[in-house]
Amino acid sequence: MIRDEELKNRWERVQTQLSKQFADGEMMDLDAIIYLIGVQELGQLHKKFKKDHKIDLMHIAICKLLEPYGYYEFDYVDEDGWPHYKILEHLPVLKAGEQSIMMKEAIVTYFLEKEYIK
Repeated sequence: MIRDEELKNRWERVQTQLSKQFADGEMMDLDAIIYLIGVQELGQLHKKFKKDHKIDLMHIAICKLLEPYGYYEFDYVDEDGWPHYKILEHLPVLKAGEQSIMMKEAIVTYFLEKEYIK
C-alpha cells in the first residue's frame, strides 16, 4: 500500500513537471510522456517527426524503459542515429490497468535515474 502511494506521488510529480515544461501546464498523459522519452533517447530534440516516426519514438522509449526489467537489450544505433533493441523476453500478458502501472513505474524510475525528480 505504501509503495502504491509512493508511486502515485512520484508519477504525479513527473507528470506535473513535464506538463509545465513541455505542455504549458496542460496535463500530459502516459502516451505523451512515453513519446517525450523517445525523443530524448533519440537525441533529436528539435526535429519535427511524421506520424510513423512518432510510433517508432514510442517504441524506442518503451524498449529503454523496460530494459532494466530484462525485456529488452540495447543492440546498436543505425546510420540515421536511431537506437535499436533486441527482445530478451516477451512481455507478460497484462490487463490494461496493469500495463499502465508497469509503465508509470518504469517512467518514474527513468526520471529518478536522470535526477529529474527526487
